[in-house]
Amino acid sequence: MEETPKKEQTNIMAIISYIVFLCLIPILTKEKDEFISFHAKQGLVLFIGEAAAWVIFSFIPFLWPLNNLLRILWLVLSIVGIINVVNKEKKELPLLGKFAEKIKY
Repeated sequence: MEETPKKEQTNIMAIISYIVFLCLIPILTKEKDEFISFHAKQGLVLFIGEAAAWVIFSFIPFLWPLNNLLRILWLVLSIVGIINVVNKEKKELPLLGKFAEKIKY
């Protein structure tokens, strides 16, 4: 069974939500699709966490060795989010996903 072009576009928009700052694309275009919106919010929380960690590590150099561990965590969380999109599931990301429900746009 082939996916319709609309469904395929929905999956692509939801997947890019987990690629660093690209989560802003569905948010700035005010995407109305509930599935895309859910994953865009999850991706935004992930992006904010990444940015906050980068800022913290920039100002506190002795914590820098932890940066590599966090980079692995961000990558794993992004992969989990993309797998959820491919499986057509609306699951929160572990650790950070609960913060996404507070985001309104």
